[in-house]
Amino acid sequence: MTTTTPRTIREMIEPEILKRGGWVNTHAHADRAFTLSPEILEMRRTMTLQQKWDALDRLKRESTEEVFYSRFCQFFELMISQGCRACATFVDIDPQTEDRAIRAGIRAREHYKDDITVKFANQTLKGVIDPEARHWFDIGSQMVDIIGGLPKRDERDFGRAADAFDILIGTAKEQGKMVHCHVDQFNMSSEYETEMLARKTIEHGMQGRVVAIHSISVGAHSKMYRQRLYELLKRADMPVVCCPTAWIDTARSESIGPMHNSMTPVDELVPAGITVALGTDNVCDAMVPWSAGDMWHELQLLATGCRFDVFEELVRIATENGRKVLGID
Repeated sequence: MTTTTPRTIREMIEPEILKRGGWVNTHAHADRAFTLSPEILEMRRTMTLQQKWDALDRLKRESTEEVFYSRFCQFFELMISQGCRACATFVDIDPQTEDRAIRAGIRAREHYKDDITVKFANQTLKGVIDPEARHWFDIGSQMVDIIGGLPKRDERDFGRAADAFDILIGTAKEQGKMVHCHVDQFNMSSEYETEMLARKTIEHGMQGRVVAIHSISVGAHSKMYRQRLYELLKRADMPVVCCPTAWIDTARSESIGPMHNSMTPVDELVPAGITVALGTDNVCDAMVPWSAGDMWHELQLLATGCRFDVFEELVRIATENGRKVLGID
């Protein structure tokens, strides 16, 4: 009897991922998945990320609970078909969406509960300082498993990112929940949100309960700064989630800095002792139209983009690290 020797990296790694409990997608936006249209693609070509935050309002207002339910179901089935056993998805809970999306998501989670473990986080696309946005943040925080944040919105609108961090982490501490927070998304050395999140985590005594999503701009800083930051992340016991496809298309810039790509610096984080997990982020929508929600593609892009081919660590990133980031034993 002859045995077949694996000939591709996927044939070497993926069976081990499935043995270790299956893929874990730690970051997505399932309520907006599969919403591409010619109109949305045109909008994407002409708008910045921050402009898209507001442009999505019409799509959210016009989506009924049943439409949201259909998107969640399609997304969960896509994950299950790949051998993904757990995932986390942010859900818009704001003045436009109100609670329609999260109600739909809870229904869909119940339908697929035997096939996949799902954690919900509230997407604070309108921030947490505007009174109406805060009203829906307070409602949403009671309906989700993880407190989600986007402090850049409150920095843009009010210049109060630090206050946003306090509200997010303080609410999570009161409710005994984790925090997953979008930080350093613009690949610029002027961003210090990962550092701010780590310091606020320590200040609130929430070590091991707060997760940084993206941290793209870390790579734009000097090596000396990065090394200091990694020590701070260890003190905060703060994992980082990498979503490679979501940021690989960051626009050109004339800014001068270390040679790097627009990706979470996994090749430095892992050796520094920082837990790294994997996510798809948006799938087939205005934010990330080229993402098909393929977990293997995300791991492959992470490995090649970061020149990181430590197989054992890649398996951990795809499996057990993801479960840790989601608070799943």
